[in-house]
Amino acid sequence: DPMIKNKDPLVSVIVNCHNGERYLSKAINSILNQTYKNLEIIFCNNKSKDNSEKILKSFKDKRIKYFKTNKYMKLYEARNFAIKRSNGKFISFLDVDDYWVPKKVEKQIKLFKKNKKLTLVYSNCYILRNRNGSNSIKKFVNQNLPTGIITQNLLDHYKMPILTVVIKKEFFKKRIFNKKYEIIGDFDLFVDLSIKNQVDCVQEPLAYYRVHESNFSRKKINVFVKEFENWIELNKNLKKMKSYSFQGVFLQVQLLKIKKYFLENLKVKAFLEILKYPISYKKLKFLILIFLPKNIVNKIQFY
Repeated sequence: DPMIKNKDPLVSVIVNCHNGERYLSKAINSILNQTYKNLEIIFCNNKSKDNSEKILKSFKDKRIKYFKTNKYMKLYEARNFAIKRSNGKFISFLDVDDYWVPKKVEKQIKLFKKNKKLTLVYSNCYILRNRNGSNSIKKFVNQNLPTGIITQNLLDHYKMPILTVVIKKEFFKKRIFNKKYEIIGDFDLFVDLSIKNQVDCVQEPLAYYRVHESNFSRKKINVFVKEFENWIELNKNLKKMKSYSFQGVFLQVQLLKIKKYFLENLKVKAFLEILKYPISYKKLKFLILIFLPKNIVNKIQFY
């Protein structure tokens, strides 16, 4: 393709799909319409039973490589499966509900070209919510995101959504996603990566993350809490983690428990958990929620 400059490295975009027909076209188009042209899409159809395959195959673009799993895989196992089949010097991720702005990859690869020491470049993103049929869009983070060696930042406030990330593929020779996790596999991997690797960031939002009620279902919050508690248990005694504070991760677990108790309408348990939470605007908000009727709390949801 004459549009691909000789020095543009190949970027592999990992798209994992399980019954993703609803927004699939929008996601794929947002990759194919990137201003950066030297891309391949590694599309992993993870036992979809809907029209995902048909929709994907309607795209006639040589950059799409199609793979099907033999059995249903959990998300991070499916990500590893797709990474193994990629050819790029760089890996990025886009799940089928989400989409990118046209200059995303171009802006991030520019930073890699400027600084050969970088292992990962991420960005801000927009959160897209659909409530009662209308969309609301807001920035994920309103202040500047951290760059450099950012391990403590990630532990304090994890603000690195996987759809914004571009990573040098060589990192995956050392470490892949832990397939035991269903939700925190990217947190686990990126914290590990950040300990010895330089990270940079495009401060503007380059992607749209779609939030559904199902993102925060009761079952999911239970898994979330279990996985974080398991992660803390595994990591707090590791030599390489000794110098870091886990306070931010503990708070995240607390927050999830409060949300879980609200969703289950267990207000006394929620109240006791809120009392342990540090004094903050969030604490005040939760205390007010305690006194609101269930139908109002349900409308607020936590997504």
